[in-house]
Amino acid sequence: MLAAPINPSDINMVQGTYAILPDLPAIGGNEGVGRVLDVGSRVSSVKAGDLVIPSNTGLGTWATEAVGNESAFVKLPIDVPLLCAATLAVNPCTAYRMLYDFESLKPGDSVIQNGANSAVGQAVIQIAHAMGLKTINVIRDRPDLQKLTDRLQSMGANYVVTEEALRKPEMKEIFKEVPRPRLALNCVGGKSTVEVLRQLQHGGTIVTYGGMARQPITVPMSALIFKDIKIRGFWVTRWKQDNIHEPSKLLKMITELCDLIRAGKLTAPACTEVPLQDYRVALEAATKPFIGTKQILIM
Repeated sequence: MLAAPINPSDINMVQGTYAILPDLPAIGGNEGVGRVLDVGSRVSSVKAGDLVIPSNTGLGTWATEAVGNESAFVKLPIDVPLLCAATLAVNPCTAYRMLYDFESLKPGDSVIQNGANSAVGQAVIQIAHAMGLKTINVIRDRPDLQKLTDRLQSMGANYVVTEEALRKPEMKEIFKEVPRPRLALNCVGGKSTVEVLRQLQHGGTIVTYGGMARQPITVPMSALIFKDIKIRGFWVTRWKQDNIHEPSKLLKMITELCDLIRAGKLTAPACTEVPLQDYRVALEAATKPFIGTKQILIM
């Protein structure tokens, strides 16, 4: 193993609150990047020296070495940067699938998302920009608001607004320039989700992939009756399990994401690199609000 991030789902798994839990004892970490040291005589898809990422959760990537069947790994181009490779399997894949699987979006269409500064949110901004889509990105108000806004706009964000701004008349000005969104992406819950949902056009879809506020979503009946809003959920682990017998789908997605990375159109989220032996420091930082960077364990 070369590098592995600490994701919220990894911490939930350690806490015993995640939807899937490993048999104990277990090694933490569900994504990362490694370099192949050796292969068995019947292995044909990878060879020593190749760069690989796990094809599914459960490998236990917070380690210096790992062993698995060749189907447990996906080969990457050798020139994909380390941090991009380490953070590729979960967040960019989540962003990619949500942008492609729920609405037939075309260039010029708009997408709205909360938690836009999250790792998934940053991937959504960049992939949507490459697709020719317009993004409306909602973030929590904070002391360094302008700095964060500038960073998201440098990635391709068209509009960055606070949760409070969603309730103000200024939102109408945005929709004079771009159409109302057909797709909304939610990783927060509670009031934030309701306000995002209100911005959707008739027949639009809101997809929930996280719940950072740990609050339920209360949907106005008018959104269902008069606007015919569709409410969906997405979990990339389930998608991978559902498509385990069609590895070409996963490979196609990974290949397209790597092409974006190599073209400079998709970068890793803001990261802090931490030596594996200092994992306690990284775990503590990963559980703090407004930390701003993803903790990456370097082996």
